[in-house]
Amino acid sequence: MKTALVLASNSPRRRQLLQEAGLTFTIRPSTIEEHMDQKLPPSKVVTDLAAQKAESVPKNDEEVVLGADTIVTVDGKILGKPSNEEEAFKTLRFLSGRTHEVFTGVALVKGKETSTFYSRTEVTFYELTDEEITRYIGTGEPMDKAGSYGIQGKGALFVKEISGDYYAVVGLPLSKTVRELKKLGVSLPQ
Repeated sequence: MKTALVLASNSPRRRQLLQEAGLTFTIRPSTIEEHMDQKLPPSKVVTDLAAQKAESVPKNDEEVVLGADTIVTVDGKILGKPSNEEEAFKTLRFLSGRTHEVFTGVALVKGKETSTFYSRTEVTFYELTDEEITRYIGTGEPMDKAGSYGIQGKGALFVKEISGDYYAVVGLPLSKTVRELKKLGVSLPQ
């Protein structure tokens, strides 16, 4: 029997990445309230959050549920999604001219088994002016994103360089995810 893929997320970015990879899946978003233990290392935080999401979604034995979560850290401090424009401004000002880390955790649940992995990517920003930050916030793009920016959108203009997986910064380490799904029996495009 064919193993079906379920995405436990409403993230348009994750949906688009899976579609671009040619995968067939259904969306069954997690509605749990996430619990983050900030005392844990970032890699553990993102894999725990991804597992919480994937494990909370109803499933049957012929399905693999994919949950994912992304966080941004600087000097070990987790920078979440901004709650307002002022917070987005402070975050982007803080990231200006610095290197930060983006961690994306992935959890794959099949039956009673959960496997997790994560990707860590370093992103360095150019020095940003207050005007650049304000104009960017005016686009609305930063408001639902960890670290207050989207590398796949206008936030790309702030990025000087990255070291690691670009797609993990977007929200899903695509190549590693596809390889792990294959091991669990999810059909891949030809």
